Amino acid sequence: MSDIKKLTGKIIKFRDERDWKQFHNPKDVALSLVLEAGEVVEHFQWRNKEEIDKYIETNKADIGEELADVLYWVLLMSHDLKIDILDALDKKIKKNEDKYPLEKTKGKHIKYNKL
Repeated sequence: MSDIKKLTGKIIKFRDERDWKQFHNPKDVALSLVLEAGEVVEHFQWRNKEEIDKYIETNKADIGEELADVLYWVLLMSHDLKIDILDALDKKIKKNEDKYPLEKTKGKHIKYNKL
């Protein structure tokens, strides 16, 4: 069993033991995902490069918790929508490789439609 399946199983068990599935429609799960991603961003808002570097040194665990919350909702949503998230990620990487060919994009931050 893959690590993703094990993690997803833990998440589903946690949710189901609390009878929370009734609240987990796709809209509200997606909103929770966005809200948690916003909490990741809050760690960096209004800080310059030097402040961010220093902040990360002393707040890595807190940032990790927020990233874990994001992963929680991604895994829960992919489970509920019956999406193989690893397969979806693999396909997306391949799609991005086509959109951003190495010879045109290496070292550049230009969007694919501006290449």
